[in-house]
Amino acid sequence: MENNNLNLLLINRSPDPVFVDFHNFSLLSTEKGQNFSVKENIYFSFYKIGEDPPNVSGPLNGLLCLDDECDGKVALWNPSTREIKFLPQSTIQHPRPSHTTDFRCNCRSYNFSMFDLTSFGFDSKSEDYKVLRFVTHYFRDKFGYSSPCEPRQVHLYSLKSDSWKEIPHPDADVVYDRGYCPLFNNYINGVSYWIATTEDDTGDNLIDFILSFDFANEKFSTLRLPKFGRSLKHYGLEVLDVNGSLGAFVFPKKGHEKSFDLWVMNNGSWTREFCIESVPGVKKPLGFWKNGELFFKGSNHELVLFDPATREFKNLGIRVGLKLVTYVESLVPINGKSELEEDVIRRPVGDRQKQSGKKKRKKTDSKI
Repeated sequence: MENNNLNLLLINRSPDPVFVDFHNFSLLSTEKGQNFSVKENIYFSFYKIGEDPPNVSGPLNGLLCLDDECDGKVALWNPSTREIKFLPQSTIQHPRPSHTTDFRCNCRSYNFSMFDLTSFGFDSKSEDYKVLRFVTHYFRDKFGYSSPCEPRQVHLYSLKSDSWKEIPHPDADVVYDRGYCPLFNNYINGVSYWIATTEDDTGDNLIDFILSFDFANEKFSTLRLPKFGRSLKHYGLEVLDVNGSLGAFVFPKKGHEKSFDLWVMNNGSWTREFCIESVPGVKKPLGFWKNGELFFKGSNHELVLFDPATREFKNLGIRVGLKLVTYVESLVPINGKSELEEDVIRRPVGDRQKQSGKKKRKKTDSKI
């Protein structure tokens, strides 16, 4: 990733006591010699601590998609122009639960919905930005408990029409954990990718693979995983964009010393690009930086930068919370409103310190 105009955002819990109830985005300084220090904190009044953290999709042409899996609230955001657009609520009706012999799903009434996983993409044919999300509906069973029931739904939003529609659900389950947010941008050249699983012909075993969605033809497809010789039960696998090609990072979920393999798909075949072996004190990769450098989350929750040329790790001394996002500045409009109109608050780190100093000086002057 050789781009000299990249910006960095860290998604964290707020360090500011005034905004202690909010998640925040920390904008890092990327100027030479600044050592990635936090220069500005951005607070979203609609993402509060205690609720699930915001899922972030993108970037795509400098735009980010923010969504709340509990209440279904979705927003498009251009951090460069400071424009934000809340998408309308979907008017798609939830389905009636299908009949099943499983007593847990002999459901009597609809209870609530979870918007499990969201992806943000661009349709190059119609030149339209779109948002895809998987929806699981929960129904109250005869014992009063809520259970997820089939059929699940897939909703697709179009920025041009400013509306949602339903599309067929793939014959596979997308693998995710509760509150899961992909570590990397899983959108590459018009297609989004996820890890998925399905049953084999006997129904006794599960098969893992990659599920993809093409935003232009609005169709799902499948790809095989790289043959890395390990089980996803004990290893994490994250798909990502590697210079315009589909990549996959493979790493152990547990252990103090970890190895990290990067696989890249070229002409339909997987190739292992490099391996970082026996790395102590590192939990997981977070994203690429300029000249192929790679960010990691350390076991002490601090941001670490790895240089593949020198094989050296550098602890940047910045606490990492949920995710690291890189984006390029963009003037793409999204037909939204200004951040100020939607209660998005920006607080430069230096200004807060200056204000604190002014208050102290005023108190000292009054004593004289």
